[in-house]
Amino acid sequence: MKLSVFGLGHIGLVNAAGFASLGFQVKGYDIDPVRVRMLKSGDLPMFEPHLKRLVMSGIIKRKLSFIEDYYDAVLSSDLSFVTVNTPLAENGNIDFKPIISSLKMIGEGIRKKNRYHFVVIRSTVPPGSTSGIIKDTLEKETGKKAYEDFGLAVNPEFMREANAVHDFFKADRIIIGVNDKRSERVLQEIYSSFKCPKLITNFNNAEMIKQSVNSFSAMAISFTNMIANICQHIPGADIETVVEGMGFDKKIPPQLFRPSPGWGGSCWPKDNVSLLNLATALNVRASLIQSTLEINEEQPFQVIKIAENVLGSLKDKRIAVLGLAYKANTDDVRGTISKKIVEVLLEKGATVSVYDPSAESYFEKAFNFNGKAIEYAQSEYDCIRNAECAIIVTSWEQFKKITADEYVGMMKFPFVIDGVRIYDHREYSQKLNYRAMGLGP
Repeated sequence: MKLSVFGLGHIGLVNAAGFASLGFQVKGYDIDPVRVRMLKSGDLPMFEPHLKRLVMSGIIKRKLSFIEDYYDAVLSSDLSFVTVNTPLAENGNIDFKPIISSLKMIGEGIRKKNRYHFVVIRSTVPPGSTSGIIKDTLEKETGKKAYEDFGLAVNPEFMREANAVHDFFKADRIIIGVNDKRSERVLQEIYSSFKCPKLITNFNNAEMIKQSVNSFSAMAISFTNMIANICQHIPGADIETVVEGMGFDKKIPPQLFRPSPGWGGSCWPKDNVSLLNLATALNVRASLIQSTLEINEEQPFQVIKIAENVLGSLKDKRIAVLGLAYKANTDDVRGTISKKIVEVLLEKGATVSVYDPSAESYFEKAFNFNGKAIEYAQSEYDCIRNAECAIIVTSWEQFKKITADEYVGMMKFPFVIDGVRIYDHREYSQKLNYRAMGLGP
């Protein structure tokens, strides 16, 4: 079976390269011709561990190619995965323009085909989307009937940025939403080599599962941050010990419960807002989602409060921020908590230096902070030099290697706020002014 992938961001590119490595003939299409030409030459438009090797392997084996002609992508394949971004519109609902654009292109190709074609939605969309606007758009553009003249399915992805390649090959479940047996059979065939559980359900359930997973994960982190904020005011309390104790309960997944200055990214913020808006439209009270968002909105200010408790006024204080991507091992700055932290520091008159191993250029292009200047350091050590406070926002491995003695030797005032708990507080507290999320006095 030959596959095409529409949308070559993190999800689309990993899917394209992953399926190519499984032996499928895959063509990747993106509306951005610069991105397509970059991929043709073997360069990646984003950083994702192990992805470059996977892409190059597919190209060399002639299983993976990238094209600028969407028409050819449809005509030369049997199935098209839709993996475009689905951002929020200004009204807080999902902006369907990117996905509608892809569907029109695919529909144009299906209209001219005399063979059956399958369309599989991997993009995250609210419940009711595939049976509604997606099916309607395809039928309008193709002049054909879904399930009779072309197949349609929902196949949400559960890949984490920075772990996407691993999550593709080691998926812990496959969710397939279908409305006809033919589409079910073809997706069962595509995923036949995957040994994880597979759930066959309808469109609405498949869409709801995806948004519910993202909402629950965000809620777990917001819950942890709420408990961490309480721990910070209780002598001897430590959220890491609390979480360790919670993790002994087999009903609680400990990997979700990590303190932080907040969660970000391109998926969780929009999916929680989208689900909240859906509940509101259905006249359903979704206070847990509302609280999850509110806690996360306030969480970055906890870091600022810790800094002010130690330094007093932050005016003219030199503050180092380590980590700009929304999480380690990626260059993605969408929804990053660092943006809000830097913004508040600048508002309070601090001098801010920042460093990230991969995301500095993207951060600089994305945010201008009303013209207020920040210093982009060349290394983590350059960033903390002469600083009066260092704030750890993302858990890059190289940040973990900065010793307490190095902080003492390089900073004007050795004061570290460990936002993501990468250091042993028993060691660092003995040598410098060490504060951490969820660590009591």
